[in-house]
Amino acid sequence: MQTIKIFGLGASGLDQLPLGVYRQLTQAGVPLTARTLDHPVVSELVQEGLSIESFDAVYEEHESFGSVYEEITTRLLDRPEDEIFYLVPGHPMMAEKTVQLLLEKEKEGEINVEIEGGQSFLDATFTTLGIDPIEGFQLVDATDIKREQLVYTSHLILCQVYDAMTASEVKLTLLEDLPAAHPVTIVTAAGGSGELVRTVPLEELDRSVEVDNLTSVYVPPLEKSLLNHQFFRLREVIRILRSPEGCPWDRKQTHESLRKYLIEETYEFIDAVNQEDDDQMVEELGDVLLQVMLHSQIGEDEGYFTIDDVIVSITDKMIRRHPHVFGEVQADTTDEVLTNWDAIKQQEKGDKSPRLLDSVPESFPALLQAEELQKKAAKVGFDWEDVAPVLEKVEEEWQEFQEALTSGDREEMEKEFGDWLFAIANLARHYRLNSENALQRTNRKFRMRLSSMEESVEGSGRKLEDYELDALEELWVQAKAKHKGAE
Repeated sequence: MQTIKIFGLGASGLDQLPLGVYRQLTQAGVPLTARTLDHPVVSELVQEGLSIESFDAVYEEHESFGSVYEEITTRLLDRPEDEIFYLVPGHPMMAEKTVQLLLEKEKEGEINVEIEGGQSFLDATFTTLGIDPIEGFQLVDATDIKREQLVYTSHLILCQVYDAMTASEVKLTLLEDLPAAHPVTIVTAAGGSGELVRTVPLEELDRSVEVDNLTSVYVPPLEKSLLNHQFFRLREVIRILRSPEGCPWDRKQTHESLRKYLIEETYEFIDAVNQEDDDQMVEELGDVLLQVMLHSQIGEDEGYFTIDDVIVSITDKMIRRHPHVFGEVQADTTDEVLTNWDAIKQQEKGDKSPRLLDSVPESFPALLQAEELQKKAAKVGFDWEDVAPVLEKVEEEWQEFQEALTSGDREEMEKEFGDWLFAIANLARHYRLNSENALQRTNRKFRMRLSSMEESVEGSGRKLEDYELDALEELWVQAKAKHKGAE
């Protein structure tokens, strides 16, 4: 079975190379192959007369580092020699993807892998920066950087900042969380004779600074005030507000006392959507999220559930109910997606057999509730196939209201008027109209016209209540004509 001996070359020059490794390389009876010749130790070994091949040409053949590393691994495995000496920068077990790929092959029984030390660049980097990793430390591969993995409350080092393109990707990712002027420190060849340490504004990371394969970028721990956009800060703030040292109002709230606020904030967000006001949407969504966080913190304080339970519940549900995205089920149309959704939802309930209308909350607004009740009934076939009998039902309910009106019985009037509204909602549904949205649109139109009427009389020093009905109707016509294009 083929044996691949992997040697770490350390972080900088030959003086960092362990004596045992140096002797093995200089006395090797097998070819030496390096991932790259762009390393000080390789240059010094070549000067001493060693012949070293490399995979530098592979980097030019692929667009991504992942493909490069896979190609290098494949080429090593295809070598005919029984024993191969493979040289990598730093320590073989530190940020070296080709080594990880080779170890996976060893687990599959394809090769034997032996690893010889080599100083990690981290030791020298810690010394150069004067930081202690015990305070909290994160190492991230700059060639595979993802915003969601970054932890700014600890020392953050991004290694393998090979070139300007990688530096640019690092900069753009960090700019999603940090201001352009935020200082970052660039460390090249830490601990070696060519060590360079420069602190620059983040926006200059890929502009005025040269980087190479020995370059890392350091971001010191941030003050929490700079991280108010991150979820952990919101959770921390809500926990403090609910603590004994927090706010008396927040501490005394319960699930029951907060109900009205969730309803209010939801409607205020809907208003912002209707007004197409992005800034207002941001603020109102924040208010809705506040209610979610308060309810979750109350659940945690009482020992029943936490925000983690809320998040995992909805995450798991979305994955389960979208098998066409996260599984192997096919769904090419919206109807197929909805059919799958309903089937999975019913499966989740198991042996429970809820009543047909149990899933429609009684706390829904009446018009929306009417539409949802009718949709549920239609799913089991309790619905007219065309709109003609629906129109007849609207007329029938209106006549019954007229009869109740003649009788003067207010309770009967309210009942029949409700039946008529229910029939109107059903009519809207058959025409594929959303009755709630339709009425909201009319409400906005009425609000706009009446406000316009108020504006039109303000200059005269009079108020609307000072006008007779005929004059008000004339003002209404003027407002209608003024805002016709905006309605």
